[in-house]
Amino acid sequence: MEENQISKKELLDLTGISYGQLYRWKRKNLIPEEWFIKKSSFTGQETFFPKDKIIDRIGKIMNMKEDFSLDDIADVVSPNPVTVTLSKNELKERNIVSEIAFNLYSDLFPSVELFTFDKLLTIYIADKLFQSGQINIEEGKLLLEVMESSYSKTRGQGGYVYVIRKSGVTICILEKGEKEIFLESSAKTAACENISACIEELKLKIS
Repeated sequence: MEENQISKKELLDLTGISYGQLYRWKRKNLIPEEWFIKKSSFTGQETFFPKDKIIDRIGKIMNMKEDFSLDDIADVVSPNPVTVTLSKNELKERNIVSEIAFNLYSDLFPSVELFTFDKLLTIYIADKLFQSGQINIEEGKLLLEVMESSYSKTRGQGGYVYVIRKSGVTICILEKGEKEIFLESSAKTAACENISACIEELKLKIS
């Protein structure tokens, strides 16, 4: 199914930004090149954008640009991890994740002493779902194990992590990119997290 799109003119009218701002943000990598979709029209060629993504991204840029440089914002909205390593004590002191999520990860992976961005992201996503009440402890363990073992294969490619229940059994799926998944009617999605959005949130927490 084709993604809902918005024309460049409609976007500029809706958001109040200028043509110059839009293309400056593009040059600064705040807006991905692939979001600029060229289509033929009766006037020649027109540019369209994935509507929900571009409006959400422009809102974030507008909210952040008073406090951050454009280069800093580009780092935040990039799907790539940042270079960071925290010790157990530093992670606890900075209150990036809750104690329950941290302890659950430490119980599963007791040999880990230093926490890279990937490991922080793994705990952060589990913590979000704990805090919202969408998953229980056993499901959290499953999510942590899947992220720990497989996230490196999908790093920088966005995607989602799903927790799915069926007949008392829970599975966790780590999806690469933005492909749709379809479930049989007896299977229910207990939780779904946008990995790119979590990366942005975590970057702000550790900045």
